[in-house]
Amino acid sequence: MRIGHLEIFVRDPAAARRFYEEGLGFEFTAEQGADFVWLKSGGLEVLLRRGQPPTAPDNYHASAAALVLYSDDLAAAQERLAAAGVPVEPMENEPDCVVFQDPDGNWLQLVNPSGQ
Repeated sequence: MRIGHLEIFVRDPAAARRFYEEGLGFEFTAEQGADFVWLKSGGLEVLLRRGQPPTAPDNYHASAAALVLYSDDLAAAQERLAAAGVPVEPMENEPDCVVFQDPDGNWLQLVNPSGQ
């Protein structure tokens, strides 16, 4: 077995596509009608699938799952998110990572893997 792709349930795949492309730099690869948008980041395929996202807790540590993204330039990535209107929060006791939510409340973490 191996991982095929990651599915993220969203209310509006077109709106979510804009967030993941413009705010996070994901690459659009395909669309299947109005309900499915395929994106890619590195070697990971992501499907934004129309559905009901889970009720998001109001803090990262209470979430059931999160998508963790790496960036070698955390400051530039945070600026890009701020320019897209995405509020980011520092991760408690971890200076090289921040957390934030997509428009549907799914939690994401942004980490500098080198710790610099």
